[in-house]
Amino acid sequence: MRQLQSRNCQRWCLITTHLVPRTSGLCKKTEMPFPGSCEFRPRILIDVSKIDMSTTVLGFKISMPIMIAPTAMQKMAHPEGEYATARAASAAGTIMTLSSWATSSVEEVASTGPGIRFFQLYVYKDRNVVAQLVRRAERAGFKAIALTVDTPRLGRREADIKNRFTLPPFLTLKNFEGLDLGKMDMADDSGLASYVAGQIDRTLSWKDVKWLQTITKLPILVKGVLTAEDARLAVQAGAAGIIVSNHGARQLDYVPSTIMALEEVVKAAQGRVPVFLDGGVRRGTDVFKALALGASGIFIGRPVVYSLAAEGEAGIRKALQMLRDEFELTMALSGCRSLKEITRDHIVTDWDRPRLLHPPALPRL
Repeated sequence: MRQLQSRNCQRWCLITTHLVPRTSGLCKKTEMPFPGSCEFRPRILIDVSKIDMSTTVLGFKISMPIMIAPTAMQKMAHPEGEYATARAASAAGTIMTLSSWATSSVEEVASTGPGIRFFQLYVYKDRNVVAQLVRRAERAGFKAIALTVDTPRLGRREADIKNRFTLPPFLTLKNFEGLDLGKMDMADDSGLASYVAGQIDRTLSWKDVKWLQTITKLPILVKGVLTAEDARLAVQAGAAGIIVSNHGARQLDYVPSTIMALEEVVKAAQGRVPVFLDGGVRRGTDVFKALALGASGIFIGRPVVYSLAAEGEAGIRKALQMLRDEFELTMALSGCRSLKEITRDHIVTDWDRPRLLHPPALPRL
């Protein structure tokens, strides 16, 4: 993934999808788990000549529990943008999630051919715009809505501020063309932050999850849950699933990495809805860890964008195949022939080990 990230990437990758450091001064930004936070407990002498990685998500059969997360403005990375991502996901037999802020519309992505696709939704102040967008996604054959709930305001993205980030004039937010909402104006700091402040509804609450169910029959995934309390509320609100996400560690400092928040959310859901992990996955071993902690599947974001920038559709296909191969090997070496055989007993985490709050003083010599 690191090779793909650094290879042939346009300047966009350098200024907008910068790797978030694990610590930045006193402000902790964590997307990926700390090294050694999960270790494997493989089982041996099991016939692993056949490995089945297929699974079902919201009733849809996919080839592996590795799906594509919503990432915005993909034509900044490659001219084919979301078209390439949709084709690569379909070829891999998995799910693509299209961002509200895509540079290709729901209709354009649907035109690339068959595939299982979800639509990520930001709730705008103008609810007519939201209702219209949801209906368009439904008509275009999208199978679920991933409602982002962690962005009433945009986090302080210092790289965007430094670069005065905005959408280039030759691109638009295609889903909002014709609504006078497709362009992003220049600003003194971040054009994206100004756009969010002007358009996104800060009053969004749990009652709006109920409202969304009145305007669509599509299942609704609540994206951005990190705590047991919110997991229980999501179930009560009628969510069809929960996506554990910290928005790529770009919203609030000092939140846990997704892998560290996952188990708390899974336990709170109590099997009533599936729980997915979005963010921090870079290897097939990461996929195995997430499933062992109770996730029904994972979504990848940055690896897709890096691969898209490096090699377009072929790059994304290669990244998905890499993750698939690594995950299959991890299953085999852990003695798991199907996803249902991956259990909590296959890993041990740092938080499993007892911690000494006050270690005993060493004897004086």
